[in-house]
Amino acid sequence: MESDTEPRYRAVHAYLSDGAHETWQDVATEYGVSVSGLIEAMGLDLQLPADDQVIGPRLEGLVKRARRIDADRRRRSART
Repeated sequence: MESDTEPRYRAVHAYLSDGAHETWQDVATEYGVSVSGLIEAMGLDLQLPADDQVIGPRLEGLVKRARRIDADRRRRSART
């Protein structure tokens, strides 16, 4: 039974290109962590005040890249 003090974990499902998947796996292996650990650490970082974030200064650029990836995927799926 889960108590209110125990953390809950929920799955995140993502389809990645082969290259992106391999990169996540390689980085996790190189640093001796799991991909889910990296994702959770990044999420926690984004909860911090902007001045304390590691990702924060680069977030706008990452969001622009993500929008392009999403748009490209929508275009590809519309063609099939």
